[in-house]
Amino acid sequence: MFDVFGSVKGLLKIDQVCIDNNVFRMHYKATVIILIAFSLLVTSRQYIGDPIDCIVDEIPLGVMDTYCWIYSTFTVPERLTGVTGRDVVQPGVGSHIDGEDEVKYHKYYQWVCFVLFFQAIMFYVPRYLWKSWEGGRLKMLVMDLNSPIVNEECKNDRKKILVEYFSNNLSRHNFYAFRFFVCEAMNFINVIGQIFFVDFFLDGEFSTYGSDVLKFTEMEPDQRVDPMARVFPKVTKCTFHKYGPSGSVQKFDGLCVLPLNIVNEKIYVFLWFWFIILSILSGISLVYRMAVIMGPKLRHLLLRARSRLADSDEVQAVATKCNIGDWFLMYQLGKNIDPLIYKEVIADLAREIGEHSSSKEQFA
Repeated sequence: MFDVFGSVKGLLKIDQVCIDNNVFRMHYKATVIILIAFSLLVTSRQYIGDPIDCIVDEIPLGVMDTYCWIYSTFTVPERLTGVTGRDVVQPGVGSHIDGEDEVKYHKYYQWVCFVLFFQAIMFYVPRYLWKSWEGGRLKMLVMDLNSPIVNEECKNDRKKILVEYFSNNLSRHNFYAFRFFVCEAMNFINVIGQIFFVDFFLDGEFSTYGSDVLKFTEMEPDQRVDPMARVFPKVTKCTFHKYGPSGSVQKFDGLCVLPLNIVNEKIYVFLWFWFIILSILSGISLVYRMAVIMGPKLRHLLLRARSRLADSDEVQAVATKCNIGDWFLMYQLGKNIDPLIYKEVIADLAREIGEHSSSKEQFA
C-alpha cells in the first residue's frame, strides 16, 4: 500500500511561500490528495480482491465475471426490504417478473476510479490558474525575508527594494487581487458543481446519501432500507444469454458479489460529508471576501492583526493609502515575512508614503 500511495507524497510538500489561504488549500491540497488516494485505492484490485465474482450454472465463472463486469448488474428495488435469508437472498436480490417489476442497473463501478481522478483534476484547476496568474510575484517580493536569521546588510537592502516597489506601484495591484478572488469563486462553484455531478453519476442518490445513512440507524429493522445497500449493493443479479443445443436462446440468472462496493460505499459517505463541509467553508470565505472588498475599515483591522508588532499609527498610514489590491498583497506578505522584519517594512513604508505625500503637496 505504501508503494500505491507513494505518488501522492509530492502533493504533501509544504510551500516555502504561501500565495493563498487555508480554505483555498483545502481544495487543491486536501481534496486532491483524498480523491487521488481513493482513486488509487479503487484501482488497486490486487489489494482488495476481485472487483466482481459471479456464480451461475453451466457458464464458466471467468466468462460470467467478465460479462457482468462489462454489461452491468442489477437489483430489484422492491426486494430491498425484508429479512435476509427468509424473504430475500440479499437486499435487492430476489425473484422478479420482466416488464412488471422495476429493475435498477448498476454500471457506475466501472467508472469510479476515473471519475475520482477527474474530480481531483477539477479541484486543482483554480490552483493552477492562480499559480500561473500569480507568476511568482510574492516569492520575488519575500526575497528570503521569511527567515528570522538574515544578514543585516542583506536584510536592509531587501527591505529597501520592497518598500520602493510598493511606494512606486501603489494602486496597481487590483488586477492581481481580483484574479485571486475569481479563483476563490471558482473553488466554490466547483465544489457545488461536484455535488451535482456525483449525484448525476449515482443516479440521483448522492444529494441525500450522507443524511440517509445517518437516518438509517434510527429506523425499525424490518422497515428500514440501507442506503448503502441501495446505492452500492454488495450482491446483485446478472442475466446471461446464450444459444442452446437447438439454437434457441437460453437465459441464465446469476448472483454476483461486488466486494469493491465495501470500499465504494465508505468512500462516498466520506465525500458527501467532505463536500458539504467544504462548500460551507467556501461560502463563508466568499462572504468574508465580499466584506473585505467593500469594507476599508475591516481591511485596516485585518492588516493591524497581521502586523501586530507594528505601531498602530504606521499601520493606519499604510492602510489609508492602500486600495484593495495593495492591501491584499501587503496582507499576503505578512503571512510570509518574519513578524519582526514585517514590522520594520510597515514602518519604512509608512515613512516613505508620508514623504511622497508631502512632496506632492509641496509640488502642488
